Amino acid sequence: MSSVGFVMLCHTALDRAAEVARHWAERECPVVIHVDKRVSAKANAWLQSTLSDLPNIRFSKRHKCEWGTWSLVAASQTASEVMLTEFPSVRHVYLASGSCLPLRPVEELKEYLAARPQTDFIESVTTQDVEWTVGGLNAERFQFRFPFSWKRQRFLFDRYVEMQRRLGLKREMPEGLVPHLGSQWWCLTRQTLSAILQDPARKAHDAFFKLVWIPDESYYQTLARVYSRQMESRSLTLSKFDFQGKPHVFYDDHLHLLRRSDCFVARKAWPRANRLYDTFLRADQPGSQMAEPAPGKIDRVFAKALERRTRGRAGLYMHSRFPNLDWENGKTCARYSVFQGFRDLFEDFEPWLSRRLGARVHGNLFDPVRARFAGDTDVYAGCLSSAAKLRDYNPQHFLTSLIWNTRGERQVFQFSPRDNQKIGWFLSSDSNAQISVITGAWAVPLFLSNRDFGEIRKEAAMMQKQEVEFLNILRSVKTRADVRIWSLAEFVEEPMENLQSILDAMDGPSAPRLTEAPRMANLDGFGQFLQNLKNQGMQPFVIGDFSATTQGSQTKPGDNRPYLVKK
Repeated sequence: MSSVGFVMLCHTALDRAAEVARHWAERECPVVIHVDKRVSAKANAWLQSTLSDLPNIRFSKRHKCEWGTWSLVAASQTASEVMLTEFPSVRHVYLASGSCLPLRPVEELKEYLAARPQTDFIESVTTQDVEWTVGGLNAERFQFRFPFSWKRQRFLFDRYVEMQRRLGLKREMPEGLVPHLGSQWWCLTRQTLSAILQDPARKAHDAFFKLVWIPDESYYQTLARVYSRQMESRSLTLSKFDFQGKPHVFYDDHLHLLRRSDCFVARKAWPRANRLYDTFLRADQPGSQMAEPAPGKIDRVFAKALERRTRGRAGLYMHSRFPNLDWENGKTCARYSVFQGFRDLFEDFEPWLSRRLGARVHGNLFDPVRARFAGDTDVYAGCLSSAAKLRDYNPQHFLTSLIWNTRGERQVFQFSPRDNQKIGWFLSSDSNAQISVITGAWAVPLFLSNRDFGEIRKEAAMMQKQEVEFLNILRSVKTRADVRIWSLAEFVEEPMENLQSILDAMDGPSAPRLTEAPRMANLDGFGQFLQNLKNQGMQPFVIGDFSATTQGSQTKPGDNRPYLVKK
């Protein structure tokens, strides 16, 4: 006596559908197949011919099926009526698709259902409890009319929904029905399924659900609540969906994952997943005797896959998120440091810092001429070119690539008002960035240069303008970077303490005290230089209160702290 029959809705990969249908039919499970009317007559004839040797396989009247429309319900109704009429010994009817794949021996499914002869397995929850629908329309799918195809007539679909919302139109549910939603893959008892299909009110029910959006997720789920004697609101089919509401496709490398689920059927398997089909359709396949289907066992894996797809790894950009602003999971993958003004104030600052950190320190990566990589190389990690044209095509991703390619090694580079400033907002909004700025330090090279003072004044004005714009970015409420800002006058008063605070932030509280310091540029006469700029009409306010007598750091008698050596 047959305890379970399968209704299969097929529209593609008919060769695989034929394999699965034969697998069930040869194990004394009747199968009724509905083939989408859009499938060619030749392909349909091939399928019928291939399975013609099996006496317990039938084919139902064909409907032209489309996602989200009544046609899918009509197809399942037609095939189910054939099942109930042609195979009176069937106690449970299992709805599957042509891309479904059995995961456990058929005998186990039979025994499982035989132990629960009055139980319907169908996910059925009220609209208030649904959290998994994508794109809204939980309660509204029952209240509004949906005569237009969401896929083919999207403009009309959206405008018609807007009109019904604006006019406050609402339909009433047929008497005695409470709207429920759930997976379209169910396993119903003969008694429940026949009650749904033979209900005197079926004509009214069908007329109402024909205008419901995605009725295959609500028709049986709602009506089963009326007729079922005992219901378990779950599906025996493993069906997972991504964040866009599209079903996950199972491939060969999901073999062990599918075994762990203990579900009886999985949807949907890739047609060319030969290893899956060869493994699960074997006659001697081992099973998990009477184990409860537990799709939750693999939910953690799918949750990780969803997070990886939507958020990815920090600082790694991929095609699924690249065009979308702020879809990144962290702008960069590791901490890095940016120094502005330090190489202007200190001689050989980069070699000194490299020795202090035990790491390579870059020059000005965004220099207008070329990227100044450590060692002045033309190509750096990950084949990053120093060419300014390539770098400036996308400065943000030049930096993220550098940080990604050098994972495990902290990157340190110099920045200046002379550099390409397009990177400013990115640096400011990156929580991995540590930015240290000595404002006005750009004036030191101008002071030491032997140039016409008119040229110096013009360049100083341009430098100050660029720096002020960058400072405004760093002081924005959107800033996420660790920012430290000193004026030049403030920094030269206590250079050792200020350098120590930066290095402490990089190395942590256990960082050793400085035992050597970089050589500071000779600032004798610098105050008068600033006064000359003022006299020429250029006010260098970012430098701070730098008097004409201010010089490099001094030491007190008996003070054994490290000190700066002036030129």
